[in-house]
Amino acid sequence: MAKKRQSVSFAAYIAMIPMALTVLLAYLGTMLWTARVSVSSSRTFPASDFVGASQYIRLFNNERWLLSLQNVVVYGVLFITACLVIGFLLAVFIDQKVMAEGALRTIFLYPYAMSFVATGLIWQWILNPELGIQEVLHKLGFADAKFDWIVDQDMAIYTIVIATVWQASGLVMALMLSGLRGVDEELWKAARIDGIPRWRVYVSIVLPMLGASVSTAFVLLFVMVVKVFDSVVAMTQGGPGTASEVPAKFIMDYLFGRANIGLASAASIVLLSTVLAIVAPLYFVRNRRVAKGA
Repeated sequence: MAKKRQSVSFAAYIAMIPMALTVLLAYLGTMLWTARVSVSSSRTFPASDFVGASQYIRLFNNERWLLSLQNVVVYGVLFITACLVIGFLLAVFIDQKVMAEGALRTIFLYPYAMSFVATGLIWQWILNPELGIQEVLHKLGFADAKFDWIVDQDMAIYTIVIATVWQASGLVMALMLSGLRGVDEELWKAARIDGIPRWRVYVSIVLPMLGASVSTAFVLLFVMVVKVFDSVVAMTQGGPGTASEVPAKFIMDYLFGRANIGLASAASIVLLSTVLAIVAPLYFVRNRRVAKGA
């Protein structure tokens, strides 16, 4: 019996080798290589010299990079907040045992199955002043109606928020709904007996119980914010001008368009550090809670 267990354990370790190699080479290896390139004078091709933090200094003196950071902060706050609120409200709605629940879940979750490029192109058409909502309003008789955000430098970033919130809210709904289905029915019965308003139960009792679902949704949405690229390219190409520029597009432009892999690598490391700074504490806190629960 012991020999059989040892053989099974050995086979499991053998099966894990491809994934371990992928993690070490494809993930950790490329991250270390990027970090090394970011402290070199690399341009079109990687260089083996060492220039310290000069690439990072150049990066944060670059107005386009600073604008992309400003845009991604605005985008991230609005996107994450809207997705969490709308996703939670959708989950609460479906949790009322409504008719055609399965169909509604599919409808709300379907946009997330679409590619970000397809979503961007759809919303580019919808928001196009000459073809979309504004033109429809004009044909309905609202001649003074104006909805040209996608070509307005001050409003373009908000069109990206609208499109991506539409796409990602369904994912949050699914996560929140799984948490709501785990709430004991006795809780609702006790709340009804005590005469506590339903909204108060959700805010004061249910939401704190959904901590795991909320944190999972937050991490997924935050990662989507950091790597937002496809929808921006499909909708605005970072424009008008650089009005909707985001860090991922900055990196891709400097990596392939301007052949400056040193600066692009420095920007990539900054983004990686941002993700680790947010995700690592959440992961640590979550593990401690699990350990205390055990």
